[in-house]
Amino acid sequence: MKQFCVVMLLICLAAVAAMAQEGNVAIGVSTTMSPGPSQAVMNSGTYYAPTIGGGSYINFSGDFLIKKNFGVGGEVAWRASQNLYQGYQPYRPFYYDFYGVYAPKFGKYFGVEALAGIGAESVRFYTNYYNCSYFGGCTNYVSSNHFMGVFGGGLKFYPTGGNWFIRPEVRVYTVRNNEEFSSGRVVRSGVSIGYTFGGSNY
Repeated sequence: MKQFCVVMLLICLAAVAAMAQEGNVAIGVSTTMSPGPSQAVMNSGTYYAPTIGGGSYINFSGDFLIKKNFGVGGEVAWRASQNLYQGYQPYRPFYYDFYGVYAPKFGKYFGVEALAGIGAESVRFYTNYYNCSYFGGCTNYVSSNHFMGVFGGGLKFYPTGGNWFIRPEVRVYTVRNNEEFSSGRVVRSGVSIGYTFGGSNY
């Protein structure tokens, strides 16, 4: 499922790129914040749901401006190292999203971005055995997937007035039925380094 979503995202972005006036690609590092552990009740009784916040993340993003300052983009972010769920189960969160973006520039050195879209949170819970299937091959994890909305923005600085930029950024994920954790609200903030191609310098 995740592979299919990624392939479809790449196909859509490639189709949009053919019509684009300007494009941006970036790689970044970030961290997440979410409400702390909380008490929850399930059929089996009461337990404490851990926070999904914390840790270092790596993220890749790309967008294409189609008409003036409006366009579309996509992003993937994942936790760089595994965490422990309830102190014993290794896991790693992934976030995938596809969004509309508004990204005006103000002169040669400064630009802003505002975005909103949809995507998915996929949490991989690692095991000591392999699950194998004809289409998916073999994996040593089980994924818990949840639909989410994404909202965010960033400030783009072009230090030399050229094509390279530095972008402090923030994303707010609203994850549906994120019952393994204390909250469906996750805030990811960090900084990316990227390159603008096409369009004009200002």
